[in-house]
This record gives sequence, C-alpha cells and structure tokens, in this order.
Amino acid sequence: MRMIITGTVQGVGFRPTVKRIASLLKLKGAVWNDGSRVIIDANDIYALKRELLDNLPPLAKIDSISISRSDTSKYNDFSIISSNCENSGVSIPTDTAICNKCLMEIRSNSRRKNYAFTTCTDCGARFTLLEKSPYDRKNTSMDVFPMCDLCAQEYTSAENRRMHHQTICCPSCGPEYYLLDNNGNRLYGDPISQFAKIIDSGKIGVAKSWGGMHICTTLGNVQYFRKWYGRKQKPFAIMVKDINVAKKYVRLTEKETQILTSPHRPIVLADIINESLCKDIAPGLNNIGIFLPYTGMQYILFDNLVNDALIMTSANLPGEPMILDNKDAMKLGADAYLLHNQKIINRADDSVIRVYQNSIQFLRKSRGFIPSYIYFPSNHCAIGIGAQENLTATIAANNKMYSTQYIGEGGSLGVIDYLESSTNSFIQLLGKTPEAIGVDLHPNYSNKKYGKKLSERYNARIVEIQHHWAHAASLMSDHGLEESITLTVDGTGYGTDGNMWGGEILHSDYQNFDRIAHLQYIPLIGSEAALYDLKRLKFAVDCLNGENNCLVDDNTASLMKKIMKRSVKTSSLGRFLDTIAFTLDICSKRTYDGEPAMKIEPYLSKGKYIEGFETETISGTIMTAHLFQDIPKNTKKEDIAYSIVRCIIDEMTNNACDAALSKGISRIGLTGGVSYNRPICDMFLTAVKKRGMKPTLHNKVPNGDGGISVGQAAIALRSLD
Repeated sequence: MRMIITGTVQGVGFRPTVKRIASLLKLKGAVWNDGSRVIIDANDIYALKRELLDNLPPLAKIDSISISRSDTSKYNDFSIISSNCENSGVSIPTDTAICNKCLMEIRSNSRRKNYAFTTCTDCGARFTLLEKSPYDRKNTSMDVFPMCDLCAQEYTSAENRRMHHQTICCPSCGPEYYLLDNNGNRLYGDPISQFAKIIDSGKIGVAKSWGGMHICTTLGNVQYFRKWYGRKQKPFAIMVKDINVAKKYVRLTEKETQILTSPHRPIVLADIINESLCKDIAPGLNNIGIFLPYTGMQYILFDNLVNDALIMTSANLPGEPMILDNKDAMKLGADAYLLHNQKIINRADDSVIRVYQNSIQFLRKSRGFIPSYIYFPSNHCAIGIGAQENLTATIAANNKMYSTQYIGEGGSLGVIDYLESSTNSFIQLLGKTPEAIGVDLHPNYSNKKYGKKLSERYNARIVEIQHHWAHAASLMSDHGLEESITLTVDGTGYGTDGNMWGGEILHSDYQNFDRIAHLQYIPLIGSEAALYDLKRLKFAVDCLNGENNCLVDDNTASLMKKIMKRSVKTSSLGRFLDTIAFTLDICSKRTYDGEPAMKIEPYLSKGKYIEGFETETISGTIMTAHLFQDIPKNTKKEDIAYSIVRCIIDEMTNNACDAALSKGISRIGLTGGVSYNRPICDMFLTAVKKRGMKPTLHNKVPNGDGGISVGQAAIALRSLD
C-alpha cells in the first residue's frame, strides 16, 4: 500500500522517523519527498501508520493522510530514496530555537563544543535557509558546505538524531563566525567571546543570526544608543540570558512564560516590574518587549557576557529592510561586527506577540511562525499585497492562506523589492497562478505598482479593497466566519468618500460591506503634518466646539483655520487618542507610529470612570469633539482619559450590538491597530457581554495592518466565485 502525507513533513526528521519505525516492524518499502508531500510505500502500511502517529517528530504536523494501492514487491528492505519535485506546496517548518540536546552538546567537550551552527532534526533554521522545495541540502544555503566524513556518518545512521538532517555540519565542514572592527579589519581569536567583551565595555555591535542581523548594546548604554541610532522615544526589545533573568524585568503570566520559552521564541510584550530598570528602554510605556536566545551563537554570547540582558533591535538603515549582506552591515557604523559566511535566503524579523486573556495577538508575525497558514475554502488562487505600513503579502491557494513574513513599512523601494521577492518565493513554493490581486483602495500606496505588475504578469484581475473592510475580513478569516459586525479601529485608512477612516462599525461579508456608524470627522490640518504635530488635532477640535484657541498665535491660528476648510477629515479612533494624549499633556509630538496611543495605555490601565462624559449618535455619526469641553479640573489624568475613551467604546459597541440584533448576528468583532490596546479590549469585552453578545478578537492573524493582506486575499478569492 501507499500512504501520502501532507503537512509540515519536511526538514523535521520525518523520513528518518519512518525509516526507524519501518525497520523495527521489519517492513519492506521506501519513503521519499514529493515536492511538499511525503510518500511511503510499505507492505503493512496500517501498522506503520499506527506507530508513526504515536511517534511523530516534535516539529512535524500532519494535515492529511491518504492510502491507496501500490506494488511493494520490488522492495527487498526499507529505504529512504531521493526526492522528486512533481508536487508543489509549503511543507517545511519554521525556524525553531536550538533544542536542549544541541545546547548541551555546545556546552560539552564534544566536537561541536562552542560551535554556533549546531542543530538537529528537532531544531534550527529552516525557512530562512531554503531556496526552493523539496527541503534537501542542495536547495538550501548549506549546499556550498560539503559534509565531512563524521557528519556524513551521522547523516546516514538510523540511530543518530541527525539522520537526514539537511543542514548538518560541524566546525570541520560548516559555516563559521568571524569578527570585524569598525573599519572592517578582521579581529583574531574566538569571535563570539571577543564580541562579548566589546559589548560588555559599552560598545555597539552588529550580530548576524538566522534570518537577519541585530544591533546590540548593554542596557546601561541606552541613552547614547538612542542618539547614535536616531531613535529618541521608540521602545527597544531586550534579549535576556534566561527566564529567571526575564522575571527581574517583567511580570509574566503562565501563558507569557509558555510562549517566551517555546521553540518559536518571539518577542513578548510583558508588563514592567521595575520602572527604573526599563524607563529608558520603553519611555512612557508600562510594558517592554522581551525575548530569550534562540540560536547557538546567542547562547554562547550570553555564556561569555557579564551582562545578563542586551538591547537587541533589527539591523537596518532607516526605512529599509533588515540587512542581510555582510558588506552592507558595515554601513551601520557600529564598533564591531560578528558575522558568518552562511547565506540568508529569506529574511525573518523577530515575531512580536502580546497575550490578552490567554489568547495571542500578533503585532508582527515572522520568525518562528512563518511559514504557516489558515484554512479558507476556495478552489481559486489570489494574492493580497497589504496596505502601506507593517506590510505582508498573503497567497491563497488549495483552501489555505499563507502569509509572508513581516516585510516592513512601504515607504522605500527596498521594502517594496523585499515584498516582491517574498511574494514570488511563496508563489514558487505553492506552484499556483494567481487569478486576482487584492490591493488597498488608497490611490497613492507605494505597493500598488507592484500589484499592477503582478496583475499583468499573471493576467489576474485587480480588486481594490477598502482598508477597514480588509481588516474586518481578516478577523472573519481568523475565525472562519462568513459575516460580521465589526469595530474597525486604527490610525488611518482611505475611505470610500475620500476621507481617512479609522473609527468604523462595519457590517461585512466577503462580497460587500455597509458602514453602520463612525466617529465624528475631525479635520487633519495640513494632512500628514497633523499626524505628527498633535496640537493641530486639538486646534481642529476646539474650532469644531467654537472655542478660542491659545495653542498658537493669532496669525498662525488664522492660517490654520483657512487650511482646515480644505483639509481631509478623519474619523480615526487612533487620531482621537492622539488628541487626548495632547490635551492631557501625555504626548505632544508623534516620533514613531502609534506613540501617543501607546503612551495613553498606562493611564487607561489605572483610570476609573467618572460621571459626566456622555455622547450620542446622530445620523450614523458618533459625536466626539464635545468630550474635550469642560473637562473637570483637579481630576487625575488617568480618570479623564479612561472616562472619555470608555464613553466612545460603549457608544460604538452599542451601535454594533443594535445592528447585530437587527440582522440576527450574535458575534461582535474588534480589529485594527487600536485593538492591541488592552484597556480598550477590556472596555469592548465588558460592553459586548453586557448586551448578551459574543466578542471576537484576533488570534492567528495580526490585528493591525500586518493582517490586511489576509483580508484582501479572502475578498479577492470570493470575487472569483
């Protein structure tokens, strides 16, 4: 009989496991890769299947098994045979943190002592090294490193955990690290321990890892590092030596600890314990991003460091993707460069996760979680290419939707080139031809040219999709829903009326959407300028309220009033939060995306509701400007912020629940970048449950613009039906 298995079945030690089980059962047959599938011939396939399901490799995941007749009389024993490429698909695992066995080997007196590239079939880089399917050494960046005799023996030994491990290597035959100074001169001696001394001395270094590079320095060097890197306020993630060190800095729940220590090894946003330790790492915030070592190099580095925590941030020039090429790294101007000679095929930034009520919210879904998919039934193939910020692309085919790794902000040609190469890579792996391309409705987004290029290349239709409809569709796709009433709340998105939306209540399916209600429009004085100079927002609100404004001199006020008349308007909840942040002197200028709203969160977390804040909905518009009038004096900032925001969330939720009841819908969704805000999620959940409805939040698809491509792909797919 023949068994065909699909899922995550390559690069996980699947064929060696089948071989070991078959040998124990004394079976005759063979196992091989067929593109993205594993095929097994055996003279007792059912016995083999039972044992296999009980003894799957740790990284394997089975999606389907089919059994059919096959001639096994030609086999004299059981063997692993060469792969073929007739079938296409994505079956490789994500890059996975080094396992305990390999870590022990690095720290022992074995031949791989202190060898940073030590991995096995249960761990290591996969996706970031893969050129094409099937997952064989010749299709990875390890192709240029021939195995030595000892590695070859391990590779062929059925008793060894590195049997058929495609990236097997050792100090004699594998990649190696080397150390350069700031002039590019080679520094001799052990590169990782030398690098540790340089970092401990307060210098800035660049360390090449899996999928990219990090810029790193000690926590005590943060003020100088901010000046050097030009990042005045934006928070940095920190990598800590182990979970016990993590608990010095942050308060961890059981779920956060589980995710932090998982083989995925994402950055986890966790609540700060000691403000004095973290105030300069994440200014004005009550949480920091924290993560653990995941590569051999990082463990060896911490074994040699005096410091038990380092700032670790992606190594890139402003606005550009993370650097991969060793020569390009020298442009950063660091003090030292810890580099290696293994080529990175696919970039993968660190994933960023926030836990909310025991579920996961992805701020960035990348290393450790890509490739992965969600189910979406369709016989067609379509692609969504995202919006402008937090770019990803999603390729939908074979009843599944695969998103690329996090790409970046779409303002530079380098990021668009990266979007194109990542999308092409997934198209090649899946072996499907897209029939529709989903793009954002905004006329000036930089990736729309790429969408047109894809359309022409494949003769695929372009489907323009309103930004917040795509958000709603991404949430529906996350939960397998066909229809929803959703609060879509973010910073900005081009609306069908030419204004900037972001505080919307939508009734959506995959064919159409209705805008049930939205926040009051506020003029964006000077358009983009109002996103950064927040007094413009407060000036506009004061004008709407008919109040005299003392924020600027008379001449400037007169000019701003003239500009206001022809300015684009916004209904964004993100901009509403910016206005509160300015009004309460929490944040006056935005220096990075989402800064004012993020700095309001600590206040919302400890605020209490006070009476006197009320609003109403007039002809589908939820009134907001009046909430900035007659703010009670001698009242805590946190109580004012909490009361105003809860007033708005309650009104939005009640509008959504009223619409849901009239349409026979029981679930109310929350999506968009503002939905990462924990207190706002709490307000939403309380309001929805009070009405007897079921709240729906994200779990597998990013809440923010990183999930837009999923919604676009889903809508584009249904346009083909």
